[in-house]
Amino acid sequence: MKKYLIIAVFFAFTSCGNKYPQADGYGNFEADETVVSAESAGKILFLDVDEGSVLDKGKLVAIIDTGDLQLRKEQLIAQKKAVESKAANVTAQIEVQKQQKNNLLTDKVRTENLFKEGAATAKQLDDINGAVALVEKQILSTETQMVNISNEINVIEKQIAQLEENINKCSIVNPVKGTVLEKYAEVFELTAPGKSLYKIAVLDYLYLRAYISGAQLAQVKLGQKVQVNIDAGENTMRQLEGEISWIASVAEFTPKIIQTREERINLVYAIKIKTPNDGSLKIGMPGEVVFLND
Repeated sequence: MKKYLIIAVFFAFTSCGNKYPQADGYGNFEADETVVSAESAGKILFLDVDEGSVLDKGKLVAIIDTGDLQLRKEQLIAQKKAVESKAANVTAQIEVQKQQKNNLLTDKVRTENLFKEGAATAKQLDDINGAVALVEKQILSTETQMVNISNEINVIEKQIAQLEENINKCSIVNPVKGTVLEKYAEVFELTAPGKSLYKIAVLDYLYLRAYISGAQLAQVKLGQKVQVNIDAGENTMRQLEGEISWIASVAEFTPKIIQTREERINLVYAIKIKTPNDGSLKIGMPGEVVFLND
């Protein structure tokens, strides 16, 4: 699942007196976003996706034309039946040859008894032994044909399985429950493997991607509860509880949107605060984080 994250930016809230503590970091909210793409080429026959709609995981949302694949599958099925018919004929041929061998073995026993009694010649015994050896070679040759036919059937079955897999890929199933953010295709348009159909995101919670200085790094740890403030109107803020879910392992320069000369040269660390969303949080919305005292 590929995740496309909104580029976090800094902002500064208007001072609200002593009612709200000084923020320890600033940033913007982002979500876990997934771009759902087609896995096969063809015309889109069905697409049940609308921007802003909530899709359940496992819902069938799109169907791509499978006409050509179905025809190729039917062709292979017919080819398999023809080969299986050939296999039945070869099997019957082997049974006939085995019966011939049994008959010759019976004649061989009789000839050997007659030879012992002097009623049969050595040539007759040699002829019967030669006939038995010949039919055994014929049986071996026919069984080899049967192996080749079996391998041919196996190849056809693999091709059918591959086509069935491609046909299954023409049915697009939504991978995660979430809200559709963007729609990139329409019904009856042509698509191709890897072409994006829509973008979906889980909005039950959002991540505040904020930046802190190296001096603050020792104050944070994974799983730590923090206070998240969002703008709730003129000179007011709403306080939420969040949890630090990620801390960058490498420092980076302060994003360019911070325009003071001093701060542009400072190295900062990015952190993500997982914040439950009751619907008031939006992707790209600014927020600030306050580390709570133990």
